[in-house]
Amino acid sequence: MPSTVEQLSPSRVKITIEVPFSDLKPSLDKAYQDVAKQVSIPGFRKGKVPPMVIDQRVGRGTILQEAINSALPEFYGKAIEENTLVPLGQPEIEVTNLVDKEVVEFTAEVDVRPEFDLPDFSAIAAEVEAIEVTEEQVTEQLDALRQRFGSINAVERAAGEGDVVTISLVARKDGEPLEDATAEDVQYTVGAGGMLDGLDEAVTGLSAGESATFTSQLVGGVNKGEDVDVEVSVSQVAERDLPEADDDFAQLASEFDTIDELTEQIREQLARMHRVEQAQAARDAVLEKAIAEIEVELPEKVAADELEARRQQINSQLAQAGLTLEAYLADSEEAESPEAFWADVEKRSRDALLAQLVLDKYAEEIEVPVDQNDLTQHIMRIAQAQGSSPQAVMEHMMEHTHHLGEYMTEIRRGKALAAIVEAATVTDSNGEVVELANLQADGSFADETDADEAVVAESPASPESPESPDSPDSPASPASPASADEKDEA
Repeated sequence: MPSTVEQLSPSRVKITIEVPFSDLKPSLDKAYQDVAKQVSIPGFRKGKVPPMVIDQRVGRGTILQEAINSALPEFYGKAIEENTLVPLGQPEIEVTNLVDKEVVEFTAEVDVRPEFDLPDFSAIAAEVEAIEVTEEQVTEQLDALRQRFGSINAVERAAGEGDVVTISLVARKDGEPLEDATAEDVQYTVGAGGMLDGLDEAVTGLSAGESATFTSQLVGGVNKGEDVDVEVSVSQVAERDLPEADDDFAQLASEFDTIDELTEQIREQLARMHRVEQAQAARDAVLEKAIAEIEVELPEKVAADELEARRQQINSQLAQAGLTLEAYLADSEEAESPEAFWADVEKRSRDALLAQLVLDKYAEEIEVPVDQNDLTQHIMRIAQAQGSSPQAVMEHMMEHTHHLGEYMTEIRRGKALAAIVEAATVTDSNGEVVELANLQADGSFADETDADEAVVAESPASPESPESPDSPDSPASPASPASADEKDEA
């Protein structure tokens, strides 16, 4: 099966494939068998109609069309493999010559991975913030644990910061109550924020049975964003009674005998969390520097599709939140204008596509292996991120079989990225070299024999959870903008 490749651009080719009819025979035989099972012709049992009769009754052209359509994907795949091409999209196929019983010729135009040289990853140096566990962070975690074991007791006094009040809210517009802006018997911690602007000031100083009115903007509903008068009524004031942070509490709340041991464990947990965050930052910084050193022409159609997917995703998220882009930008520091915002989205999208190409090429170069254990660990991480079970993720993968290939690609890219990060030099803001090789997913360090579980070897990004507008993809994130589930629903 001879084939030739014409380079249309650095990232697009036209493959011409010539198929002798001898190679098409298995597909022709199957096409005749399939048609024979479908047609009813007097004098012949179903499924036993000879090809000559089918040609007369159905038409030879119909058989040829079905056989060719069935065989083209296989011949196209062989041509891709023989010419060592890496396609990045679906091909545009056209049958250009058909001589019955002699030859079929077709062309396939497709975007492919362009040729480029990988940088010397060992020459890349990146810096991340140093890990710092402050006493304030430790105290905050300890206080949160104390609150879990504390109690709430009603008191007969005015509410103050930190008290838990039971309140009812009624919002009015021009003196008329708004049905979708009322709430009854809501527990609220004074000073916590997160409900209505002005609520903390209004309830501070109120005792049970007292009310106050304040003006605020609604954050949801039909009248979202409008100024309304809100009446808040307090039915109960309670204070938190927290256990003392002593040895007795340590024994109650943990497996430790002393508060010093518990505090040290909290400090270690915070350090592990910061190590994972630091590893993520290191991964992004190294990959961003790596792609900055590469000059390559990206396939424009693929890049345009990636960008459009991100635009649709962001617009959908804004619509679900009831926001316009202008309103979102006014409340954030994302960009100064919609034009600047979309320009940044386009840059992130193109950087993400380039990162994919780099990781895929490096994975091939170093022959990254992927085994069953890698897949199992990946499925477990997806389940944890989704709040689902590994079995549910596995069943979803079996139902949508394309996920298996996607997962394998993500694992391979993750391992390639881990190798790149290990080759680079990463230091923190204090000038200390950051140890990443044996860092596990929980932030602890593994023995050399367990190094395969390193956090930097995880998949580059989760494909299941699209980023929100106020948390866009990392500039060098290799994650595709559309989630796997979105593809299933498309």
